[in-house]
This record gives sequence, C-alpha cells and structure tokens, in this order.
Amino acid sequence: MTIPASIDDVQTQLASTGYVCGRALATVVFLSLRLGRPLFLEGEAGVGKTEIAKALALMLNRKLIRLQCYEGLDASSAVYEWNFPAQMIAIRTAEAQGGADRGTLQTELFSKDFLIERPLLEAMRPDENGAPILLIDELDRTDEPFEAFLLEALSDFQVTIPEIGTIKAPEPPIVILTSNRTREVHDALKRRCLYHWVDYPDFAREVEILTSRAPEVADTLSRQIVSFVQTLRTEDLFKKPGVAETIDWAKCLLALDVVDLSPEMISDTLGAILKYQDDIAKIHGSEAKRILDEASAALEPA
Repeated sequence: MTIPASIDDVQTQLASTGYVCGRALATVVFLSLRLGRPLFLEGEAGVGKTEIAKALALMLNRKLIRLQCYEGLDASSAVYEWNFPAQMIAIRTAEAQGGADRGTLQTELFSKDFLIERPLLEAMRPDENGAPILLIDELDRTDEPFEAFLLEALSDFQVTIPEIGTIKAPEPPIVILTSNRTREVHDALKRRCLYHWVDYPDFAREVEILTSRAPEVADTLSRQIVSFVQTLRTEDLFKKPGVAETIDWAKCLLALDVVDLSPEMISDTLGAILKYQDDIAKIHGSEAKRILDEASAALEPA
C-alpha cells in the first residue's frame, strides 16, 4: 500500500488495524512516512509505542523487522554474524575429501552462504512489498557505543562486512525507535529523528482503544475499567499500569464473566494490571474500594 495522503488518512488507516491514536501522533507518523525520517517515540512502558510499528506494518502491508535492544548489544549482533557451526562442517568436509585450496576455501567460508543476517542487515534488503518497517525497540537499554554505531547506520542506511563489502539499502526502511526513558538517549541520535512523547490517553481515547481491542467487553464495564485504571495512575506506584494492562485486565474480567466491578473482583485480579508485589499490597483490600469509589464518582455519563 502507498503512503497515506493526509494526516486524517493515517488516523483512519491505523484505526482499521485496531490502533487508535490522536492527531498529534498521526501527524508525526505522516511526516515520518512522507519525509523518510526515522521516528523516535518515548513514553512509559505499555502506552503503545511498539504497537505503532506493528500497526504500520499491517497498514502498509510491509514486512516488520524488530531489533529488541538489551544491555551489551553490539553491532555484530544487530547486523550479522557468521554461521560458525556450518563453517566448521565445511572445513571438516573439505579435509575428509583430501583438502582444498586454502584461498578458495576461505572465500567460500566467508560467502553469503554462511552469513546470518540480523535485523539491521535484513532491513536493508529489497522487498517486493516495499521497504520494511524496522522497529528498534527499547533503545534506552543499550549503551552509548551502540548508539554511535546506530547513528552512522541510520545516516547512510548501509553497513560494511569486511569479507563481502558494503551493502546499501536500495530503499531506506521505515524506522521506528522506542525508548522507555530509563536513561537519556544522546541528542545526536534524536536529531536524526522526528520525536514524539507517547503519553497515557485521556478517558475518551482509552475507552475508544479498549473498545477497538476488546470489543466483546460491554460498554458500561469498559468505562468502569478505564475510569478505575486512570484513577489508579494517580496513586504513588512503582509502575503505573499502561494501556496494554488496561486491555489485559478487561480480557481477564471478560473471561471471568464479570459485568460490574467490585472491590473483591479488583483485589482478585490486580495481577493483571500491577506487576510489582509492593504495588499490589498497597492497593489490595480497602484501598481498592476507595479507588473504585473515586473512579465511579469521576465516571463520565454515558
């Protein structure tokens, strides 16, 4: 599919994939697609940063390639590595057959047949459906040397493999970078990108998201769930629940045939929305009833 012609088209087409977003996010997505600039998304975990890449892949019918970042990630792990077990088998086979010319064997061992492509290299390969979506997820988990390498790779969209040569993307991939902001990402990398902070949605938007992702949940219960979660986010918690937890909790309540929230049911299912025991202990029991009462009082009329 071609790039959407307008911001409204972006919102409409993303909604058709189940991803509901506001105009500000749709605008930066539209500009990223139109200008060919990487998109850098920051925000709390669970607000939908990763999902935007998945939705774009569906919307544009493009391949999604995900580089999951972690501490210690280096260029070789992100770009390519050699298939050493296969190379060893090839060496032993050559020896069993009486040996081969050393130069010829070395050339064969470091050919594309023994190359394992990792996400960055894979994203630079041509695809019949168009340039893929390259998701570089949770960049803040890596360290500065990898950021410096990534800065260069995103500038030229090419990588060099000493044994093979330089490989350049015929069409740059659509790049989405995400960060949970556990540390600051260097300004030089941010300047290469269009930036957007993905915040928790307001009440109406979160109800719309929940309705889109869990349509089986009754409207009254959806509104109760969202009001409770939004009230819960105002509490002093180690980890506030994201939209992903709202959806998970709604599906859990649906599986339990819940039609109306109660303090007892909330206490029994807190593990769907809170992921730390200290948070669960803090909200369990009378606190759950207090928050439910506040959420019910703040609930907007249907």
